[in-house]
Amino acid sequence: DRISQQIKRELSEMIQRSEIKDDRIGGLVSITNVTVSGDLRNVKVYFSVYGEEAQRIGTLAALEGATGFLRGELCRRLGIRFAPELVFKLDDSLERGDKITELLEKIKRKEV
Repeated sequence: DRISQQIKRELSEMIQRSEIKDDRIGGLVSITNVTVSGDLRNVKVYFSVYGEEAQRIGTLAALEGATGFLRGELCRRLGIRFAPELVFKLDDSLERGDKITELLEKIKRKEV
């Protein structure tokens, strides 16, 4: 819906512009999905990190540490009175997709 797309856009912009001052954010970070509860009080933010496992874990910790800042910025940018609770979830679907593709390629090579 509209509010989840706005939140996704704003969070992506804050990350891309390095507004979160934390060296643990590493690799290429993408917000992949945002789900918002019906009362707009709870938001789950799914993100992926192109990089090593240590970068993924560090980025998750950095985003969780910046939750207060991000909530305040979302209120300001979206013009809402109540800051939603943000829960960050690592989306590893891209890595799983790569592994499946790799396995399929191995199977294909064995058949030829």
